[in-house]
Amino acid sequence: MLNATITFLDQKKAKYPEARVIVLDDSFNTFQHVANCIMTIIPGMSKKKAWNLTIKVDNSGSAEVWRGNLEQAELYHEQLVNKGLTMAPIEKA
Repeated sequence: MLNATITFLDQKKAKYPEARVIVLDDSFNTFQHVANCIMTIIPGMSKKKAWNLTIKVDNSGSAEVWRGNLEQAELYHEQLVNKGLTMAPIEKA
């Protein structure tokens, strides 16, 4: 399955920790499913960008689909799980 992980970024000026949502390649989810999940869950995601990220996941093994505060990252992570994607545990950088 495609996996996603959240990685914390060290931000000295940020009030809240910043995190990244990363989708990893798998052999279970289809391109269409992955692109639809990214487009549906990540705010402001266009169809073209979702497909480009899905292709990047397939070609390079992973793609950052969102970056921002930890609370939102956790929400997107949970929503991706609910769409059937297999998620990596949240990791601190």
